[in-house]
Amino acid sequence: MANILFRAWYYFRNGWSTYFAFIFAAVNTLVVTYFLAIERYSFFKDVFPTFVHYVIIMILVGVPLLTFVGYIHFKKTPAIQAEAEIGLEVNPFWRRMLINTEIVIPLQLKLTDLMVRLSKNEKITHDEYEEIKKMQKELSEHLNVQQSKRKYNVFEMDHIKKLQNIDKQ
Repeated sequence: MANILFRAWYYFRNGWSTYFAFIFAAVNTLVVTYFLAIERYSFFKDVFPTFVHYVIIMILVGVPLLTFVGYIHFKKTPAIQAEAEIGLEVNPFWRRMLINTEIVIPLQLKLTDLMVRLSKNEKITHDEYEEIKKMQKELSEHLNVQQSKRKYNVFEMDHIKKLQNIDKQ
């Protein structure tokens, strides 16, 4: 029951903030700026003779301008990267997915390499064997750490910090 209530609360907040509050804020801004500012000054009244003119001009200018600002936010500033990093820090599901991927992909690559070599009747070296054992140990630690939530979070955050340092090099 609690899960249903939290889901409903999440959907409500999302609907409110994404749709209702957005539309309400846009209409409110248009009405307030027109009737408190533009209507009182003759210069603006010449540019925007009626409220309808004002709304149309604001839409024609505002929508492309704000779309451009959104594009800049996502593509040209470090803001979205910071948002993604915070999301990763606070969301255990995303964290788990990243860690699983970062641990499993190298193991998969190594296993496929070994399968190809073994299918050609080639032997593996002692170093390769040790590398596989090391990967198995890492994977085993990764699975065992799930038993303790505190250790689990510390392990994940340490691993993520290690990955961030690799990406910056």
